[in-house]
Amino acid sequence: MEIKTLNQVVELVKSKPKKRIVVASANDEHSIEAVNMAVDMGIVEATLVGDKDKIQAVCEKLALNPQKFTVIHEADENKAALLACDLINEGKGDILMKGLLSTDKYMRAILNKERGLTPPNAILTHITVVENPNKLIVVGDCAIILSPDLKQKMAILRHLINMANSVGVDNPKVALIAATEQMSANMPACVDAAIISKMADRGQIKGAVVDGPLSLDVALDKEITQIKGVNSPVAGEADCLLFPNIESANVFYKCCTVFNKYKMGAIVVGTKVPCVLSSRGDSPETKLYSIAIASSFN
Repeated sequence: MEIKTLNQVVELVKSKPKKRIVVASANDEHSIEAVNMAVDMGIVEATLVGDKDKIQAVCEKLALNPQKFTVIHEADENKAALLACDLINEGKGDILMKGLLSTDKYMRAILNKERGLTPPNAILTHITVVENPNKLIVVGDCAIILSPDLKQKMAILRHLINMANSVGVDNPKVALIAATEQMSANMPACVDAAIISKMADRGQIKGAVVDGPLSLDVALDKEITQIKGVNSPVAGEADCLLFPNIESANVFYKCCTVFNKYKMGAIVVGTKVPCVLSSRGDSPETKLYSIAIASSFN
């Protein structure tokens, strides 16, 4: 089945074995509501680590049955995040999820040398799946790596390909984004894109069609590609976007949410297990989609 929407990803993971999700500082309505939907859909079994009284109050407010969840009391958000990581490391969870704590505290727990979820020499990256009107687009890195070097871009690229495969896209087309589709030696983004593209041409990158540098409009719009006369196997048809830095990727992410109201989900990969990382203010729907893509990730 060709997957074009995040709801189809949800349907896909319904047919797979249940995953076990552990939510760190699970004290907020949106996270609990999203997890409740995922439990009802048969996607996950859930452990909520947080303030037991607050979790009970949220369940009462939303008319949810708290017996659906395993609840572990830890009122301190930093301790709750570390305890959630402990449960993963003990084999009691397949997915970690951020509840009502800031991203820096969540990541600090994941990166903790003794109790975290980071394998030796791992490169962690943030992957977002965006539903645009025509297809799903896999994007990185919107939240973790500030200015990725060539080695980090190669790691992001591998994760983009894996995520695309997980949501049903075989041999995805990956656009290496820069400010221009013209090769400019003065732009590091163009230089890195040219190197990675040549590696792809020589068969050093498997499982994807990769090209760049490409401007964002050329990567996504077939008509603009034709007007500009760009000859590329990726231009106008990109399934994945690899951005040159966090500023450009994060602005793209925010434009998708603020101006276009696109549906999306986001996770951290490179960790021992997929880690759901969405904003504390994201809707229950966005958090549900993030759980679904985490459940689908290979």
